[in-house]
Formats: sequence, structure tokens, C-alpha cells
Amino acid sequence: MAEAVDVMHTRGIPGSASAIKVAIEHESGGDPDATNYDDLNARAWNNSRGLMQVVPTTFRAYHVPGTSWNITDPVANICAASAYAADTYGSIDNVVATRCGGKCWKGY
Repeated sequence: MAEAVDVMHTRGIPGSASAIKVAIEHESGGDPDATNYDDLNARAWNNSRGLMQVVPTTFRAYHVPGTSWNITDPVANICAASAYAADTYGSIDNVVATRCGGKCWKGY
């Protein structure tokens, strides 16, 4: 996770390790190979994958240069998800803070 945070900060993507940790715990349980087979994205063959459960279309749109193009690569997955969260919500920290004060999770 530290490597991803370093890449994010180098690229100007806001986000803290603590917020990323909360997202990972709730999205994948820490499994970098996690794949969701049960939601609308999965039914459209756009399964969310990886630590932060990013769908392939979002991963491609928010891929951070210098990271792997493998969606399940932990650094690439965290960076792309955090870039998406920053673009949509201001930061991954904002996502965690607005989800029940960071004490529970509703996804993003």
C-alpha cells in the first residue's frame, strides 16, 4: 500500500493509507484477486476486480501512468480506484468519511 500512496502523491492524487485500508477491507477483504460476480457490472461482463474492486472500464479510464495495466496488480488497482475517487468525490478519504463517518461502508 505504501508504494501505491507514494505513486499517488507523485501524480497529485489525494488519499491516505488509512482510507485506502478501510476501502480494501470492505471491498475485497484484502484479496488482490477478488472478483465480483453478483452485481450489475458483473451481469454486463464488467466485473469489479482487485483490492479496491475496480471495473475494467474505470480501470482503463483512470489508469495511472507508470503502474501495471494488470487490474489485479495491487499498486495499479489502488491508484486507479483512488484516481476515480478523487475525480468523483474529491479523494478516497472523502468516500470513507461520508460512509457512516468511516465506521461502516456502502461502497463508492
